[in-house]
Amino acid sequence: MSKQVSAPTTLQQAQAKALLSLLNLNQPSETAASPGKQSSGLKSPSVAGPPVWKVLVLDQQTRDVLAVVLQVQDLRDAGITLHVQLHSLRPALPDVPAIYFVSPTLQNIKRITEDLRKGLYESFHLNFVDPLPRSLLEELAASVAQDGTGDLIQQVVDQYLSFITPSASLFSLLPPPTPPPSIQSPTPPEPNQVVSTYTIFNSPQTSEQQIEEEVERVANGLFAAIATSAHVPFIRAPRGNAAEMIAKRLETKIRDAVLSASRPTNPSASLFSQDSSGLSSLQRPLLLILDRNLDLVTPLVHGWTYQSLVSECLEFKLNRATIPPQEGQPTKRYIDLDSKDFFWTRHASTIFPEVTADVDEELTKYKQEADELARKSGNNDPTQVDPNADAAHIKHAMNQLPELMARKAALDSHMNLLSSLMTQIRERGLDELAATEENISKYTVSSLLDLLRKPREGGGTFTPSDKLRLVIVFYLSSADNVLSRDDIAELEKELKECGADVAAFNYVRKTREILRVTSSVGVANAGGAATPNLGSVAGQGGEFLKKGFGALSNRLAGSLKEGTFDTLLSSVKNFIPTNKLFPVTRLTEALMDSSAASNQSLQETDDYLFLDPRAPKHVQLPGGAGGSGVGRARRMAFNDGIVFVVGGAGYVEYGNLEEWASKTGKRITYGGTEINDPNGFLKLLESLGKSST
Repeated sequence: MSKQVSAPTTLQQAQAKALLSLLNLNQPSETAASPGKQSSGLKSPSVAGPPVWKVLVLDQQTRDVLAVVLQVQDLRDAGITLHVQLHSLRPALPDVPAIYFVSPTLQNIKRITEDLRKGLYESFHLNFVDPLPRSLLEELAASVAQDGTGDLIQQVVDQYLSFITPSASLFSLLPPPTPPPSIQSPTPPEPNQVVSTYTIFNSPQTSEQQIEEEVERVANGLFAAIATSAHVPFIRAPRGNAAEMIAKRLETKIRDAVLSASRPTNPSASLFSQDSSGLSSLQRPLLLILDRNLDLVTPLVHGWTYQSLVSECLEFKLNRATIPPQEGQPTKRYIDLDSKDFFWTRHASTIFPEVTADVDEELTKYKQEADELARKSGNNDPTQVDPNADAAHIKHAMNQLPELMARKAALDSHMNLLSSLMTQIRERGLDELAATEENISKYTVSSLLDLLRKPREGGGTFTPSDKLRLVIVFYLSSADNVLSRDDIAELEKELKECGADVAAFNYVRKTREILRVTSSVGVANAGGAATPNLGSVAGQGGEFLKKGFGALSNRLAGSLKEGTFDTLLSSVKNFIPTNKLFPVTRLTEALMDSSAASNQSLQETDDYLFLDPRAPKHVQLPGGAGGSGVGRARRMAFNDGIVFVVGGAGYVEYGNLEEWASKTGKRITYGGTEINDPNGFLKLLESLGKSST
């Protein structure tokens, strides 16, 4: 059996709706109109009679899927009274139905059959994040038949939800499942090496079988995202790399599912059933599958937007940022940055200098509203109610107070977050690095070496990894044959002297020589754009933090003393990056809006693979598999697009795509096999450099 999928506005909403349906025993959920409330925007359908209370059993992968989409309150609303890990000691609840949402692995199947044998729950509703392979289905059936527990199983459903949606227009695939810890040994084994899609497809040590398995895994994950969105896309991909292999595999999967949708007796008939009549070419989305080697510059540059700096400076996973211990704050702090956070939703893609100004404006706006609320309630402290005040004003104050306090708490968190970011910006010189990369075309080997060697304006030096990233960006941004062997040797010598591991630099050089990777990231001048002085803005924010408002002032970030914001920000360079299209954005524009694209971009994309899963299989499409590549005949306009990067997505690239989409009115969903932070991607290059020597 497979699930019934609908097509809400965004992929995140579609996934949330599918998950709520799962929690409601695979009954359809309905959209809840709840303007002004920070929630998933969905609710379980109301049912006659008392609610059905259930237990939710998860594994590590499915827990991550749920974590970024649903809140605890959503689980309670769906009747989930307890959610537990599959591979843990669990008490028997024989009068409660259980919903299992797990990965289709042999270890999980064995544990489920063990739970059935023990009769832990009243009934079992089995949901698998990916389709259950036939071999595992036979394993489950044989065990159930042997134990005589078949009556306990109510459902076995393939959910097609093996992806994570941190935000409305961002997604990544689930990593390969790791062996779970046993009851006797709850500590999971540590992996010897972090394996990623990028290293699998680019390591010389990868076997053909490993490549084939990874192509299948990625195609399955991407199919899950497409099936959840419920619309059949046109597929484009460059030729001659992993993106082409995945595109062809995915096209076959979608074609089979579309054919199944026309057969109501087929167990997977509900997939794409809402799209079975077909949409016009303008309504159907574009799916652009790209290879990470297309652009190795963007994943390594030092971003200057709020979300890219959070990814750069902090541990940022599943929408949770970890602030390390600071002076006056000896313990770690955790901040959830998701759609429920109004400030993050508005400013995640905003450049850092503007964020510091915006948080001050929000604080000023809060203070004005709090003052007005206090005045109307007849008390300087809006949390205290004057019984002699007008009843209508008291009621208004009581209604407004929860929202006001929640907004204040969010602003406090962002002030702490900004303080931590500015500390790292100052210590590492991230502003100088970002400004240098913005104007990298102006630098020569000599001027770049001078920058790396001389003391920084604020004191100290760049870290070895930051220097390494800057050198790689400079190398890839230089035209072919511009840098001599002596130039490269000089750069490599400087990196070694500062303690950097040059394995990543060596790998990039070999990759460029083999694949002729050239970067068109477009890091150009800022054009002398006027930049506002933000010192006074930060000073105002610091003053308000000190003064506070009534009893609520105690909830402010006490670690931020007067002048701290101003002192930190005064040492940060202020610059506005140019509005340049990065390679992925440039190629997306060429395929979605050819009239606005450059001739260079059109020439690159005209030869891309063109696949239409709805077209009859025997029809040869121009630009299709084995076709002559008459790309001009396949230039189409699209309003909706999905851009997927095999080898990893990144927040700098995401922000650039979002900015282009907002200016053009296009709707873009961006994803990758994983979401890499810059230093994490640098480590992948380093591991490949060492494995290829």
